[in-house]
Amino acid sequence: MKRSAINEIIRESDAFIRSFGYVMPPFAYWSPEEMKRRTAGDSARIRDHRLGWDITDYGQGKFDDLGLFLFTVRNGNNANVGRGRGMLYAEKIMISGENQISPMHRHNLKTEDIINKGGGTLVLELFKAKPDGSIDENADVNTFTDGTARTLPAGSLLKLAPGESVTLEPDTWHAFWGEGGKVLIGEVSNVNDDLTDNIFRDPIGRFSTVDEDAPPLHLLVSDYDNWLD
Repeated sequence: MKRSAINEIIRESDAFIRSFGYVMPPFAYWSPEEMKRRTAGDSARIRDHRLGWDITDYGQGKFDDLGLFLFTVRNGNNANVGRGRGMLYAEKIMISGENQISPMHRHNLKTEDIINKGGGTLVLELFKAKPDGSIDENADVNTFTDGTARTLPAGSLLKLAPGESVTLEPDTWHAFWGEGGKVLIGEVSNVNDDLTDNIFRDPIGRFSTVDEDAPPLHLLVSDYDNWLD
């Protein structure tokens, strides 16, 4: 993705999020220079826990068709999990465009609630995993929507209106997209590790390859290793 396009997506997404009364945390608006200075001091957790902007085309170069906007607001780490204390949770805000697919994937560790915060309808395609982790195209999917148990046939399209949510366990394969317009999505989960805990059905990447045709407005979490040394 071109950096200029990423900058514009950040601006448009921030405006969309604010239209629902949600305001991003202060570090969202730090310049790259301030992010580097602050994460070298009192704000190292932002870098170490990979909080911040995350705009991905999954390395496929067609963001409008296959992509997702994310911002990690808070996140623990595996050390917390090992101790069984501290920050054992994560929160993201996301935007899925109309017919913009977030591709079929699952997690080994993460259980998450996916919440339609407003906009269009959020559509999820769901499958259960086999014992070896692959997709079971025949087994029913057991899940919860807002605390109500649901059993759905394999490959069902679960549609969430604004205010509705679904709980996805690690054995649930899922893809999702917006219907009828952009969707503002909340995600609440246990500790999130985007470097190791995304298993995709197809061999694609998790992050974008960036063409630096313009200076970054704000750094992406995928920039941190190169920009914050």
